[in-house]
Amino acid sequence: MSSSLPRWQAVALLVLIAWLYASILARLFLQWVGPSRDPNFEHGIFVPLFALFVLWQDRKRLKAIASAPSWAGLPLVVLSLLMLVLGVLGAELFFSRVSLLILLAGLIILFQGWTFFRAVLFPWAFLILMVPIPSLILQQVTFPLQLLASKLATVLLELVGVPVLRQGNVIVLASMPLDVAEACSGIRSLLTLVTLAIIYGYLMETRWWVRVVLALSAVPIAVVANSFRIFGTGLLVQYWDPDKAEGFFHAFSGWLIFVVALIMLFGVHRVISLICIRRSGPEVKSA
Repeated sequence: MSSSLPRWQAVALLVLIAWLYASILARLFLQWVGPSRDPNFEHGIFVPLFALFVLWQDRKRLKAIASAPSWAGLPLVVLSLLMLVLGVLGAELFFSRVSLLILLAGLIILFQGWTFFRAVLFPWAFLILMVPIPSLILQQVTFPLQLLASKLATVLLELVGVPVLRQGNVIVLASMPLDVAEACSGIRSLLTLVTLAIIYGYLMETRWWVRVVLALSAVPIAVVANSFRIFGTGLLVQYWDPDKAEGFFHAFSGWLIFVVALIMLFGVHRVISLICIRRSGPEVKSA
């Protein structure tokens, strides 16, 4: 198989891909930033931008990789087109959107080879974070998060002496019940924090295992931070004004807790660095 692709063929291929995915990408973009955007995936707009930044940063290394096209990419191209057809016919946006990532992988392997694909594996895999999770799966994750956040917030309120009764995802206080709704489950901050943790790890770390730890630590950090937000709302209702639990203070607490979560993520990184420094420090010989 030839390792070179004439420019006119490359342009024609890009035009064909743009034509196939124009409406799909347009709807995805509107879901990020449009008037009816999904608040759980507003971070999606930054994902392709960061992936492009990673490719640009590695441009010299990528240019040095010898092209070794492989027919192994062809089955992936066929699979992606089948997923696109099934997604369009079945009105399943997730299938249609993921098919674009599989198509990119197939084309890279088909025209550049496995070595080049391994070199761009991180930015390619990172793109999955720009695709909204199907509602059916999202609901299966959201409800357990609601219950977990309710339980943790109830424990914290009991620790400070607030009389409280939990019924599922509803925290009953003396002043009023607090309903930990889907918007308060923490799924929004969880998805955003995981994305930011991966970006932070890439920019601030070279050790792959530390990057993995930072990405994984974003999950418990987001859960704990969201529980503290509900805990703070409970204190606000109990000792100040139940009306303050909504409106500006509610929105502001969300931003504040997210900033705290970022600080906690930085703290985890700092602790890991200190532990590594101590272990790798020079041994002191006794006299």
